[in-house]
Amino acid sequence: MRLARSPGSLPPLPRGCVATIGNFDGVHQGHRGVIENLACHGQRLKLPVVVVVFEPQPREYFFPEQCPPRLTRLREKLIELGRLPVDQVLLLRFNRTLADLPAADFIRDILIGHLRVKYLVVGDDFRFGRGREGDFALLKRAGEDHGFQVSDTPPILVDGQRVSSTLLRQALADGDMPAATRFLGRPYAICGRIGHGSKVGRQLGFPTANIALLRKSAPLSGVFAVTMTGIAGHPLEGVANVGTRPTLDREPRVLLETHLFDFAGDLYGRRVEVHFHRKLREERRFADLHALREQIARDIQDARAFFTSEPKKN
Repeated sequence: MRLARSPGSLPPLPRGCVATIGNFDGVHQGHRGVIENLACHGQRLKLPVVVVVFEPQPREYFFPEQCPPRLTRLREKLIELGRLPVDQVLLLRFNRTLADLPAADFIRDILIGHLRVKYLVVGDDFRFGRGREGDFALLKRAGEDHGFQVSDTPPILVDGQRVSSTLLRQALADGDMPAATRFLGRPYAICGRIGHGSKVGRQLGFPTANIALLRKSAPLSGVFAVTMTGIAGHPLEGVANVGTRPTLDREPRVLLETHLFDFAGDLYGRRVEVHFHRKLREERRFADLHALREQIARDIQDARAFFTSEPKKN
């Protein structure tokens, strides 16, 4: 999979492409179904598969203080898209220029001029262009005029519910990791580079691998049974806390701290992926470090019991 950070940096598409447009936050089962279906049309037409995404997401641009937490950062999104039958991702920088672009110009310049799209899939509620003037009906008319087909996204049902980023976000907020896994088709994961922390975990006897999440809020919080990949040839089991460490920190910041079972080694600077399997408890403030140490020991015991009863591959 290749990444183009602007329409002008796209590789030549002499015969055009099949494409879809969206946020793809979470890259869940619904997104997977759309892309796999699009890839079938790409094979039929012998055309590459292009996924168009926005950065930041339009809602983040217009309403930065009202947006729910992202399910995936851009890097995580690209990793998951790279695991699907996608040939090219076009990243459109959402700024004032793009926000003010008339819908007709978006179709002419990007869809026709750069992508030469032959088959396009979007949600039937997709809106685009200045003042959200563009919609599915406009795309259908443009397709009839310029020779490309437009289709809406078929519903993907899991547990009788249409999978969406909103549904997945609610499962994570509720700590319902089995449901989140079903909606995603995989355990929810966060990737990042391990950095230096305050070393308090080491002082307590439970050293942690720390990842700063670089966001104001995360879609989940609390203590979890997790596995970590990217270190050994197999997933490493552990327990992780996602939150603001209320017992230790005065300035709230979202941090992912993972204690790996029976592991010794230097992880600083390593890029890893942490997979969440079961929520053990909510994050809370403890009276002192002794109480915190005792609770961490219980968390480790609970996480070990989970992996003994229900082993996970990653």
